Amino acid sequence: MPDTNELLNLVPKAEARQSMKDFKSDQEVRWCPGCGDYAVLAAVQGFMPDLGLAKENIVFVSGIGCSSRFPYYMNTYGMHSIHGRAPAIATGLATSRRDLSVWVVTGDGDALSIGGNHLIHALRRNVNLKILLFNNRIYGLTKGQYSPTSEVGKITKSTPMGSLDSPFNPVSLAIGAEASFVARTVDSDRKHLTSVLRAAADHPGTALVEIYQNCNIFNDGAFEALKDREQAQEAVIRLEHGQPIRFGTPEAPKGVVRDRTTGDLEVIDVTPENEAHVLVHDAHSTSPTTAFALSRLADADTLHHTPIGVLRDVQRPVYDTLMNTQLETAVERNGKGDLAALLAGNDTWTVAG
Repeated sequence: MPDTNELLNLVPKAEARQSMKDFKSDQEVRWCPGCGDYAVLAAVQGFMPDLGLAKENIVFVSGIGCSSRFPYYMNTYGMHSIHGRAPAIATGLATSRRDLSVWVVTGDGDALSIGGNHLIHALRRNVNLKILLFNNRIYGLTKGQYSPTSEVGKITKSTPMGSLDSPFNPVSLAIGAEASFVARTVDSDRKHLTSVLRAAADHPGTALVEIYQNCNIFNDGAFEALKDREQAQEAVIRLEHGQPIRFGTPEAPKGVVRDRTTGDLEVIDVTPENEAHVLVHDAHSTSPTTAFALSRLADADTLHHTPIGVLRDVQRPVYDTLMNTQLETAVERNGKGDLAALLAGNDTWTVAG
């Protein structure tokens, strides 16, 4: 299987060093003032030059929603496609044009409602594309209806007595679909967001990055517990490969351990007596079991014990490479195909009038 560098080398390099300015389009950015999308856009435009790729060979594909205006603001090729179908369109691009770096920008409604099947099949196939899933736990573009990630009891215009639906956990869903790269970050943490985006860009295959993004109009403060400095010490678990999974304050350190009876993960107060039992994060484990268990730690209402960072980063055969190998083998064996013959087919039958 090709390594990261081999796949990146398929995309032409920029002739000269680029800057953030080179990736800004001439379009006026039109999101609500204070929207978290601005921070994500700035982070993406800021780290794109580090890839060293020709911007003419970078493509952003989006579906429908506030986040899906993203391609307008990137000075690359792009497509504002149809609701939920961005992963399908991006799959076609990535598999037919291996000289492109393909990115999908989607939202929790776009990706997890009408686009749910397209998302999980892109993940299981491991197509070489990067999916940025903006999660604000609300429908913003259509003005404040509950979304597939809204918490139970959420009162919105479409659920005036509270939502009855159990919300999706996008990271859990991705791990369950055997995604080879799964991460979570927060719009307001520029340093962390950029580091996760770089890791996703380096990954061969499908990389899904869930970005907690604030909608200050229809769901303001949804992730305040993760952003407030004092609350975040108790709420946020920063994952680093090869490091013990610890968080909290120096005065009240906490850690994640595996219960020896049930096998489940739990949070403990770390002491000298039990600190040896704190799990060391292994993002490269071939088994998705622990990554999935980590994704389930967070309480959906309070967001306490929310892991951010790369939960899973494993090597799997890349769909584009496998398909290209099949095509090359077919040409070697049979020569170039006959499209007309393929369309006509060998199976014919007559239907009596």
